[in-house]
Amino acid sequence: MNSEAINKRPRHSFQTDDPQLEPIADKVQRGERLSFDDGVALYRSGDILAVGWMANLVRERLHGDLAYFNVNRHINPTNVCVASCRLCAFGRKKGAADTYTMALEEAWETAGKGLTEAVTEFHIVGGLHPDLPFEYFMDLVRGLKDRYPQVHIKAFTMVEIAFLAKRGKMTIEEALERMKAAGVDSCPGGGAEIFADRVRHIICDHKIDGGEWLDTARLTHKAGLRSNATMLYGHIENDEDRVDHLLKLRAVQDETGGFQTFIPLSFHPENTALGHLPKSSGMTDIKQIAVSRLLLDNFAHIKSYWQMVTPKMAQISLRFGADDIDGTVIEEKIYHDAGAKTPQGLRRQDLVRLIVEAGRVPFERDTMYRAVTRTEDSFTVAV
Repeated sequence: MNSEAINKRPRHSFQTDDPQLEPIADKVQRGERLSFDDGVALYRSGDILAVGWMANLVRERLHGDLAYFNVNRHINPTNVCVASCRLCAFGRKKGAADTYTMALEEAWETAGKGLTEAVTEFHIVGGLHPDLPFEYFMDLVRGLKDRYPQVHIKAFTMVEIAFLAKRGKMTIEEALERMKAAGVDSCPGGGAEIFADRVRHIICDHKIDGGEWLDTARLTHKAGLRSNATMLYGHIENDEDRVDHLLKLRAVQDETGGFQTFIPLSFHPENTALGHLPKSSGMTDIKQIAVSRLLLDNFAHIKSYWQMVTPKMAQISLRFGADDIDGTVIEEKIYHDAGAKTPQGLRRQDLVRLIVEAGRVPFERDTMYRAVTRTEDSFTVAV
């Protein structure tokens, strides 16, 4: 194509060398829902720029040039875990030399160390400890609320909720009500991994199955708690498994509307029982972001978790469907135990710089995506 023809080309025209993408692009431009077969075709296409063009179109329809981030603090209260997931480098069996369990005062003190930038969220995820009582976790949350009432507490994955309910000899509904009463404001999305039974039996056979994860999410949303959702990719799953996972999340979102953000998580094989597997490539990471944005038409936000994919890839993903790059984190254990080489945390100004350099407009949010306005020594949240 000569330069004159390029200059006359419509700014938003779609071009691809992959004919399978043309009918999908027509659907995307009309705002129609994509099918299972469409999802598989997107994953198998070699035209990442065309897939990214479609994902960016949807992203900008929803958010324009805004890119979201928050100032948060991760707290992992224990690495003792009854599960023996082959994907995990964090969990340890009771009695192992390198186990730890935070005393409550230690956990509260650790949380306080993250307030140097006026943290708006505590993100709490840990192992499935065989001995810690349900009340340990409720006391943990209550203590945080008493000390830091302005901070949103995002605590306990669907796996943890189901486990704690069983440990406490109560229904999941009862456990959720007690969690809310203690001060839990919303729930993270971890533990979903891949829903396909074939895969789950190999990588995380000791966790609740995919159907139970989805059922727990339904109950969580029914109880009035929003949650995130995740997918762990880049191990033994195939394209069909990924599409199946995304469409099952989409179906639950149709029912409940309770998922806030979807976060694709890149598998880090180092220090796990699956250490022989290769790490995901940059192409895989970017394609996962883009396909997620295209298939999850009822999810408001797609997050590129910089801790997993590196800050550089998180920047690029803001042009491939992602609208959020997560937060400052301060300290993170689970993925760094699995060999992540990214920093333990970034400062607020670092996240702003990453977003601006990507040509997007930084939007500091709280957990519920309300605008955060800062002064020198405090912050306010839009209501």
